[in-house]
Amino acid sequence: MGQIGGMTQTSFTLHATDGKARTGVINTPRGDIRTPAFMPVGTAATVKAMMPESVRATGADILLGNTYHLMLRPTAERVDRLGGLHKFMNWDRPILTDSGGFQVMSLAGLRKLTEKGVTFKSHIDGSKHELTPERSMEIQRLLGSDIVMCFDECPALPADRDRIAESMRLSMRWAQRSRDAFGDRPGHMLFGIQQGGLEQDFREESAKALREIGFDGYAIGGLAVGEGQDAMFSVLDFAPDQLPQDKPRYLMGVGKPDDIVGAVKRGIDMMDCVLPSRSGRTGQAWTRRGQVNIKNARHQDDPRPLDEQCTCPACTNYSRAYLHHVYRSQEMISGMLLTWHNLHYFQEIMQGMRDAIAAGTFAEWEADFHALRAEGDIAPV
Repeated sequence: MGQIGGMTQTSFTLHATDGKARTGVINTPRGDIRTPAFMPVGTAATVKAMMPESVRATGADILLGNTYHLMLRPTAERVDRLGGLHKFMNWDRPILTDSGGFQVMSLAGLRKLTEKGVTFKSHIDGSKHELTPERSMEIQRLLGSDIVMCFDECPALPADRDRIAESMRLSMRWAQRSRDAFGDRPGHMLFGIQQGGLEQDFREESAKALREIGFDGYAIGGLAVGEGQDAMFSVLDFAPDQLPQDKPRYLMGVGKPDDIVGAVKRGIDMMDCVLPSRSGRTGQAWTRRGQVNIKNARHQDDPRPLDEQCTCPACTNYSRAYLHHVYRSQEMISGMLLTWHNLHYFQEIMQGMRDAIAAGTFAEWEADFHALRAEGDIAPV
C-alpha cells in the first residue's frame, strides 16, 4: 500500500476463492476489515445495548452508522465540531455510513422526490430537510466515515418495470453526482449502489453505469425489502458477477444467518443488518441450532446455557432460566446479554466462512451449518 500525503491508501485484496465465495481483506487507515464481513448497525452512533469495546470483542472489524438519523440528531455539523463520529462514539476502527436514501423512503413523513434530490419531514419533530447527492456526501464527510455510500433512490418492491427503470436511472445520475461531490479523499472509500429490482437487464444496465463512473466498492441495493429469500437469491445468482471482481461487493440490509451464508456463497463480501441487536431486545436468540425464543416458558427451569459451544458472556455465565427471568422482568441486562450473544454468533459465522473458503471446504461447512440448524433447539429439560 502506498502513501498519499502521509495518509495510508485503501485497498482490497482477495486471498482465496471457493466456488463464488471469496475471502480477503479491505485495508483502511483505521484498520483491516476481514471479508466476508458482517457489519453491526450503530444507527444513532451506538449499537443498541452494547459498549463499543464489547462490539469489538465479538469480532466486528467495522460498524455501520446512519446518515439519516445522525443528520437529524445530533446533526452532522455537531458531530464534526466534537471531533467526528469515531471520537464521538468511541469506536476507533472503520465506520461505513449509508447515504440516507433508504431511511427517507421508509421513515420520513411527507417526502417529495425530484431530479435534484428529496425533501422530507423529520420523523422526530416534523422539521423540513433536503437530501441531495451533494448534501449526502457533505454529511458523510462531516461524520468522517471511512466508507461512504453514494446517494440513491430505492423503490419499494413489488413495483412495475417502468417504475424500477425510472428509479434505477435516477440513482445512476445521482451516483455520478455523488462521485463528483466526493472528490479526492485519500484514505476514504466511496461505494456505488447497483439498483434494478429483480430485473436482470436493469441490474446489468446499472452495473455498467457504475463501472463507467468508477468506485472503490460496489453495493447491491434494493434487496431484502420484502421480496423473499428465493427472489433475493435468484438476483444474487447473477448480480455479483455483473460487478468488478477486484472490488468489494456489499449486500445492503442482510440478514438472517441463512441469508448471509447464501449471499457469501454467491460472491458477496460485506453485509449489515439490525437483526442481531433488534432480535436481542425482543427476546430472540440466534444459535447454531436456529432461533430460540427466550420468553417461552420452557426455559424457566433450564439451567443450561443458550448454546454450550458459544463463548459469549451470555452463554458462559448465565442459564436459560436466568435469561428467561430477566426478559420477563424487563431488565436491561436481558437486551444486553442477548444482543452480545447474537452479534457474537453472527461474527462466528463469518469467521467460520472465512476459514472454510481459505481451506477450500466451504461446501462442507455450509452443509454442516444447514444440518445443525435443521435439528432445531435442544430438547427441554
